[in-house]
Amino acid sequence: MNRIALSTGDIEYEDTGGNGPTVVFLHGWLMDSSLWDETIADLSADHRCVAPTLPLGAHRLAMHADADLSLPGIARLVTEFLERLELRDVTLVGNDTGGAFVQILMRDGSPRVTRVVLASCDAFDNFPPGLTGKTLALTGKLSPRLFGLFMQQMRLKFVRRLPIAFGWLTKRGDAATARWMKPVLTRPAIRRDTVRMLRAASAEKGLLLDAADDLPRFDRPALVVWAGADRVMPPDHGRRLAERLPQAHLVEIDDSHTLLPLDQPTKLAQSIREFTTPTPPPPHHTP
Repeated sequence: MNRIALSTGDIEYEDTGGNGPTVVFLHGWLMDSSLWDETIADLSADHRCVAPTLPLGAHRLAMHADADLSLPGIARLVTEFLERLELRDVTLVGNDTGGAFVQILMRDGSPRVTRVVLASCDAFDNFPPGLTGKTLALTGKLSPRLFGLFMQQMRLKFVRRLPIAFGWLTKRGDAATARWMKPVLTRPAIRRDTVRMLRAASAEKGLLLDAADDLPRFDRPALVVWAGADRVMPPDHGRRLAERLPQAHLVEIDDSHTLLPLDQPTKLAQSIREFTTPTPPPPHHTP
């Protein structure tokens, strides 16, 4: 695990290195970069894979007390991260609320991003997304101390598997969700960051509707990958995103909830590899 000092605080990140196409992965609320472990394990043979842990509740390094933890603030943090690592020609991938940051950066015209992948993510009016997002937004109204007390029940597997928790987000990833809960359960500074982030998000409910209006102006290749029977991110949103993006391709994956990197990492990696690896032209035959 690497560590980098940014203007709002230090963050950790994974970086496989290598000379292949650069892919940067963004996760959602109460998750860390390990969301992408299996997808990265597949792609790292021929891609440089970079996955930061953003300050969204499962981070281990507290942000500065005055850090901007709104969605646009964290999107700017991603931009700074790309600049500090001098990453260029980036394929930016976002799942769950990670996709919200991708859409904000698409609207802002990030020059280091040349392709995007939106994988079962927040879009349009689905923010905060589903029962999980709406429940989290409500708990963000609590003080950090009471928020921590409320979240203690997430130590129990049957609670994590409820629809208001991770039950509709992943079919197979409970070990990961249990690991993601540890920082917010044990560290007051992380609870402080998380409450601030949730409160800022609750004040930005129309942000993705505004971002959607700008999608037709995004003139770079886009891949929309969606869980075909997603109960948190409506499959219709994936189709609508693909229709709005001039250079978009839509892929639907079966037998998965929202967190495709946990439920179907191999199929997700295959879709990303096909998207980032140009198909060679057919051989030219001279008559």
